[in-house]
Amino acid sequence: MSDDRQVALVTGGAHGIGRGIVSYLLTQNWRVAFFDLDDTAANEIATAFGDFANLLYVRCNVADEGDVKLALRQLINWGGRLDALVNNAGLADPVTGAVENLSLAEWQKRLDVNLTGPFLMAKHSVPHLRLTLGAIVNIASTRAMQSEANTEAYAATKGGLVALTHALAISLGPEVRVNCISPGWIDTREPEASEEPAPLSALDHVQHPAGRVGTPDDIAAMVHYLVSPQAKFITGQNIVVDGGMVRKMIYHE
Repeated sequence: MSDDRQVALVTGGAHGIGRGIVSYLLTQNWRVAFFDLDDTAANEIATAFGDFANLLYVRCNVADEGDVKLALRQLINWGGRLDALVNNAGLADPVTGAVENLSLAEWQKRLDVNLTGPFLMAKHSVPHLRLTLGAIVNIASTRAMQSEANTEAYAATKGGLVALTHALAISLGPEVRVNCISPGWIDTREPEASEEPAPLSALDHVQHPAGRVGTPDDIAAMVHYLVSPQAKFITGQNIVVDGGMVRKMIYHE
């Protein structure tokens, strides 16, 4: 018997925010495929979160067009459809040193994964998303709007992703909606050698107007909303999920 449940694809789903999105969508009765390059972590997730009928892992470098086309073919063979694309994969180490010492290779590596990757994923997913009147959610960052020193490559790619979002929304509407989420500080630390990470400090939490640091579920819940029928009138938007930090003036005293 065929399974007509909705299918979501999450890139970079083996760790952090991506892993949280995969887990959350599974709890909402979606079938979920995720692309990553960390086979060990991905296989652990596949074992922990579901069986082959509900969850599919495909090894894929999102910056390689051949990889993307092949991985999407495997996804469609498995799921039969695609209703939502979540472009989460990215190089998340923003500080790369002084700009005068930033190599072209380091700049290009971040551009390839953080911006070209979402472009390629959208390019090859759109034919499938049009059939289901689906949605794309890009995961950017508050670094698209504010910076600390020595983050040029990361900030530029995330700013580009925000712009790519509204460009795609205009080009693909009304069949496919495209939105962006810009997370702030999300605690994505994972246990190392079976040891839990140290608790965050009270100051870490209270500096946020919302009173705490974010969790992957905060982002996953917004992803779920944006791909749901309740968000049918929302497209081309960048939604900041950061506990209010971008609205807070901070001065040295």
